[in-house]
Amino acid sequence: MSEDMSAAFHMADVRDKRVTRRRAVAVGELLAGPVAYPLIVERRLPKGDALVMAEIAGLQGAKMASALMPLCHPLPLELVRVHCAAVPERNAIRVWCECASEARTGVEMEALAGVNAALLTLYDLSKPVEPALEISGIRLLFKEGGKRGLWVHPQGMDERETQRYAPRAAYRLDGARSAVLTLSDRASEGQYEDRSGPILVAGLQALGADVVASEVLPDGIEPLAAQVRALADAGVQLCLCTGGTGLGPRDLSPEALQSLGGRPVTGLAQMLRALSAQHTPTAWLSRAEVVQVGGMLVFALPGSPRAATQCLDILAPLLGHALAMVQGGQHR
Repeated sequence: MSEDMSAAFHMADVRDKRVTRRRAVAVGELLAGPVAYPLIVERRLPKGDALVMAEIAGLQGAKMASALMPLCHPLPLELVRVHCAAVPERNAIRVWCECASEARTGVEMEALAGVNAALLTLYDLSKPVEPALEISGIRLLFKEGGKRGLWVHPQGMDERETQRYAPRAAYRLDGARSAVLTLSDRASEGQYEDRSGPILVAGLQALGADVVASEVLPDGIEPLAAQVRALADAGVQLCLCTGGTGLGPRDLSPEALQSLGGRPVTGLAQMLRALSAQHTPTAWLSRAEVVQVGGMLVFALPGSPRAATQCLDILAPLLGHALAMVQGGQHR
């Protein structure tokens, strides 16, 4: 007998994920046919008002998702909204379930469970008058929040769905002139390859930013201060620095930024520490700093590849708005 007694299945470990606002909307249809359809919409089915009961069942189904699916995380749902609409051209009832929560994992399964419960209830109340019913088209319409931001099903959404649910647009930095600076004595001397800088470059480019500079500099005050001055004079709007924010004697990135006499943006620095600590408690040891130098925002971020990924994830929803404020406008 094998000594490996590990379980064949397990819930995903989300302890290192950050709590974020998440929302999902699922959709599906009951094809009721010419007999049951008018009785549903006119609320004349023998068992009672199927539309009202379907909405109640959808609420209950969303709340019971983790009980129905063994590997689904129980979530503190902050919103469940079920909506039914008649589709006369198909003799169908279209059902949507919207769920929202602040959590470490998404609410897709809750939305899908809600739609299924609502459709099954419509089926149950309609079958006495029409056994030839069909449930179809159940799918996730869109989800938002978390690291990936907005995802929309490839089949898309119609105009009314878009207006009703108003998905938040994906975070973008289109055209923002940006730079990435890595602070490391050893990396600048070629003793090891910089991995944090390329992560930030790729992340900014994925957001649509125009990365005009990416350099590795030695630790210390003057190399970073001089380069930041040059980038600000060149019209760069955003500079992400990685490394030099720890407690070591050569970790001087915060001092370099302070030496420029820029305007501290204390709230963003505190946010980086607080939200990063949801990933790892050692984030509280970081001396991350954010300053405004002329028309440029400069972030001194921790130096590890993991920290670079996490910090960009944290900043992505705010960077566009922050840059617009620096330029005296509003981000849309």
